[in-house]
Amino acid sequence: MGRLFPLLLAGSLLSAIAAPLGEVDARHLLARTGFGPTAEEVMQYAKLDRQAAAARLLADVRTRAGSTPPDWVSEPLPERRGQMQGEEDKAAFRNQLRERGIALRAWWFSELLTTPSPLTERMTLFWHNHFVSELQKVRVPQLMYRQNVLLRQEALGNFGRMLHAIAKDPAMLVYLDGVQNRRGEPNENFAREVMELFTLGEGHYGEQDIREAARALTGMSLQRPKGAYRFRPTLHDAGEKTIFGQRGNYDPDAFLDLLLNRPETAEFITTKLWKEFISPQPDVAEVKRWAKQFRDQRYEIKPLLQAMLSSDAFYAVQHRGVLVKSPVELTVGTFRQFGITPPDLKPLLMVNRNLGQDLFNPPNVKGWPGYTDWINSQTLLARKQLLARVFRVSDIEMPAMVQAGKLEKAALRVGNRAGYGFYLDRWFGDVGGIGRASMLLLPLVPENQPEGAPLEMIGQLVMNPLYQLK
Repeated sequence: MGRLFPLLLAGSLLSAIAAPLGEVDARHLLARTGFGPTAEEVMQYAKLDRQAAAARLLADVRTRAGSTPPDWVSEPLPERRGQMQGEEDKAAFRNQLRERGIALRAWWFSELLTTPSPLTERMTLFWHNHFVSELQKVRVPQLMYRQNVLLRQEALGNFGRMLHAIAKDPAMLVYLDGVQNRRGEPNENFAREVMELFTLGEGHYGEQDIREAARALTGMSLQRPKGAYRFRPTLHDAGEKTIFGQRGNYDPDAFLDLLLNRPETAEFITTKLWKEFISPQPDVAEVKRWAKQFRDQRYEIKPLLQAMLSSDAFYAVQHRGVLVKSPVELTVGTFRQFGITPPDLKPLLMVNRNLGQDLFNPPNVKGWPGYTDWINSQTLLARKQLLARVFRVSDIEMPAMVQAGKLEKAALRVGNRAGYGFYLDRWFGDVGGIGRASMLLLPLVPENQPEGAPLEMIGQLVMNPLYQLK
């Protein structure tokens, strides 16, 4: 029996993993990897086991947006501000930049709201907050659009290929001053950030490595008016450099390969993905194991996510309801889940900006810190005000923000106390005790709910602080 027990235990664990997810686990998977899953989406995944569900998610991802971008995205770059004549030209440039910035955000929000591949957009948003650039400094919306296209193309592709591409990305070259890095006058901004924030993390490089890496990165430039990357050999420092104790005549690609050869890079990226999808506190041993596989598989992203999204850690009870929805997840998720189609996206853009997540404008090179930083007394109040406006249609301050008919139809027609608890379990799953928390809300619901009340009842549900979690 002593040898038989481990076999029985292993068999029971395998059977649990191979069993269908059921509605609660399916909702957990889709909520973590997308935006507000609908009841139909949940039922589709509820029939699959963990491995099959993760595989289906990853098989269905896209590499291109389905929404039509603004016409100007393919226009040549504008003149440099220093070449503009007069205050009128500069004012016109500022107005155009503001209008195009709004149009660019509206385009991405449209894709977030309508995409058939929410995981694609979740990962594009993840990389946007990893390889940070901001329109406020780049000041060329065309370049920010092209960077977004690049991040989506490689969102679930290959991290090494994406790293090489982002180093040559025109928006990044402008944002981290790569265009100013030349032989004899090295600019260290990108060299420092690519090690600290994009690959190795703090503590795995020295000031000497930064200086020598900056030399290796000289000669990277931007070709106007096309806005394309161009390497200029006459501006490159071709001398010998010593980086991480290794000597060589490193150019940009050779330096980036050095970073990819370091085990810290795979561990750094795996840790960030753990925090994105599982919990704020990574399991160091599990991260190291997955990171080794990630590196051995030459930084292919899909196999890493397949392992992560089908793991015991992902489905562990203690890891549910421990992540805070970002403003984009809250707004987009609410509209997608309840079948709401906002006819005008501008109010939504403003709401997300006020909540602290202005797309294409992260606060600094470190991006949005996320987690509990999303919530403070001011933003929590603003979040609750938004939800109150959305679900009190007669009291709404943002014109035509919701279509009440669709929302009524999306409700499960709960009309009594038992139905209210069922609604919580059905829509949100038992995330961090949301199902159990239904008891706290039951006193709010009259015994005999009048006809047409689901809208008001859903409003009460989403006002619960637990709705801010995932």
